[in-house]
Amino acid sequence: MSTLIDLNSWPRRAAFEHFRRLGQPFFSLCARVDVSGLDARIASVPGATRFLAYHHAALYAINSIDAFRMRLEGDGVRLHARVDGSTTLLKDDDTVAFADLPFDPDFGRFVATALPAIAAARGAPFALGQGTAAAIYLTTIPWLDFTQFTHAMPADPADSVPRLAFGKIVRGTMPVAVEVHHALVDGLHVGRFYAAMEAELNPAVNRV
Repeated sequence: MSTLIDLNSWPRRAAFEHFRRLGQPFFSLCARVDVSGLDARIASVPGATRFLAYHHAALYAINSIDAFRMRLEGDGVRLHARVDGSTTLLKDDDTVAFADLPFDPDFGRFVATALPAIAAARGAPFALGQGTAAAIYLTTIPWLDFTQFTHAMPADPADSVPRLAFGKIVRGTMPVAVEVHHALVDGLHVGRFYAAMEAELNPAVNRV
């Protein structure tokens, strides 16, 4: 389900018109996220892993912020009611696979759907994920404690799908890089994303 934004009444209309005309309208940020609650989060869900826990928390945060669910559509903007994940996986032969992870606000149901999707992707020939506008592109570089990240992407200013990258967990924190289209997403929205992801991963900490 999705709706077109009424640009005439949209408060961001001026910023939208400015940034969408730029040849390079994307910006990226990288910040460390508190993931100290990961192990407690997965303990009560059969089959859950750290990988699935931080993917779910990121998708939960993404879906809580309208700007991350908006996509360019011609000269307009479409707001999707829900966006899912399309993530990279490492296969046994060191090649890359892509798995689609449908979002569900319930972590247990998300895991139950994600596990067979991941197994199928790892056992199949190379194929891209869903690649639809109602998706978020995700990747994991668990060997590196990086401080910045730039995604491979088409030279197309109309590609407005946000992209996230997760890095190596060090002393309870993990670098998370976010790359977004500035016609739709501002720094304020990215800041809210980081706060929402941390709150989802560490509810006991964030209730204090």
